[in-house]
Amino acid sequence: MKNVYDILMERGFIEQATHEEEIRELLGKERVTFYIGFDPTADSLHVGHLLQMIAMTHMQKAGHIPIALIGGGTAMVGDPSGKSEMRMMLSQEQIENNARKFKKQFEKLIDFSDDKAIMVNNADWLLDLNYISFLRDIGKHFSVNRMLTAECYKQRLETGLTFLEFNYMLMQSYDFLQLYRKYGCRLQMGGNDQWSNIIGGVELIRKVEGAEAYGLTFTLLTTSEGKKMGKTEAGAIWLDPEKTSCYDFYQYWRNVDDKDVEKCLSLLTFLPMEEVRRLGSLEGAAINKAKEILAFELTKMIHGEEEAKKAEAAAKALFYNGSDISSVPSTDITLKELEGGMGILELLMLTGLTSSKSEGRRLIQQGGIYVRDMRVDDIDFKIYEHDFDDNKNLLIRKGKKVYHLVKLQQ
Repeated sequence: MKNVYDILMERGFIEQATHEEEIRELLGKERVTFYIGFDPTADSLHVGHLLQMIAMTHMQKAGHIPIALIGGGTAMVGDPSGKSEMRMMLSQEQIENNARKFKKQFEKLIDFSDDKAIMVNNADWLLDLNYISFLRDIGKHFSVNRMLTAECYKQRLETGLTFLEFNYMLMQSYDFLQLYRKYGCRLQMGGNDQWSNIIGGVELIRKVEGAEAYGLTFTLLTTSEGKKMGKTEAGAIWLDPEKTSCYDFYQYWRNVDDKDVEKCLSLLTFLPMEEVRRLGSLEGAAINKAKEILAFELTKMIHGEEEAKKAEAAAKALFYNGSDISSVPSTDITLKELEGGMGILELLMLTGLTSSKSEGRRLIQQGGIYVRDMRVDDIDFKIYEHDFDDNKNLLIRKGKKVYHLVKLQQ
């Protein structure tokens, strides 16, 4: 059987390792308990988390035991890594609610039955810590001079780093120590922006327990231009269908740049690498088939096969003049709201296609808004009842690929 380290390497996951040969050897001969931390700073996981969830699944399929660590304690401080300013402070109730939603999303990919995987919350040991004891037992092992050279802190020194956030590395390192003691966890994994924090935990276990622990980081999910994937004009691409509809989720992957198709198939699906390379090598119009496979596979994984088929059918209906547009994002309006006509700028905001009237004006002036596939050139354009089809539907398009269905209710 192929070593999971080689699988992750071949598929492009691995960015840095504290002990490359030792980790590969360990994963090849033992059942390893490992962990990845997720701070519940929102009420849903997003596309940026998906890569790490899939890496956990590869590890679990190879017989290793994942620990999904929910950062109920660390989320109350906030990780400064990759942030230009301090995160918004959340209440304990918000964090607990977010953590519950995370668990449901993890279960789509990871099997928690019969102790095949573990989910724990670091609030269990962080919230009741004695601060003086923590400083004496843990803080003494960390050099402030060295911490300030860490990338996660260095980039914040110019804009301002709070003492609250400065504690984050100690807390994450302490998590690793706790998981080592309780579950025999010897490997921490995470995004490459977590490298400094992971090293902190590896060294803390060595100093306190005299034991070997290891760290492994993954590439961040970025486009070929180096921009983070999973962001649109409307915001993040979430895994919760209430925040990002199944159709919008499907369409995001259907519309990725040609140059990113092979990378996304490799990192975010479980298709064999031979098939990934074949699909990634398609050129011209043929690459669209690879994008459809990518979009379907990911939507099926997160939202189920039925929703993936609906999203696929809706997309094809729009692009190939089909008839089933029921899964296109929609907004209901009433006859009363439409009385006297509704301005296009107001309707764009009502549907969420724009966040302001000024954005709507700009899009119309640039020729980016279509009603019934006819371009809108007048910012004072109004929608009336007679504009809706026999089924009381009106299709609006923003740019080339963003569709929204307006439904008229009596």
